[in-house]
Amino acid sequence: MLGLVLLYWIGKYFYRLAEDYEKSKWGYAILGVVVYYLGTFIFAMLIAIFALDFLNDESDLVISLISLPFGILSCYLLYKYFEKTWEANAPKNDNIIDQIGKSGEDL
Repeated sequence: MLGLVLLYWIGKYFYRLAEDYEKSKWGYAILGVVVYYLGTFIFAMLIAIFALDFLNDESDLVISLISLPFGILSCYLLYKYFEKTWEANAPKNDNIIDQIGKSGEDL
């Protein structure tokens, strides 16, 4: 149940970010959840490769709890990357065109 709540919050943050920058809302929400799973899966595989003796002694729950922060970290890094990239590419709304033809007193 706790995992579903975590997936909800990850999807919600990516959904809001995509909504703010007028991107595909559901596509990026799903991408956030997929990146979370990829982050946890990759770290679990690294544990399996480099710590085989540890893997045999511990349960799947312990490995899942250990890899959880890495899934969250991968989502956070992707979120910040999108935020920074979309902010840099966002059109500027300076309204300079509206000021053409106005005198200095009107500005």
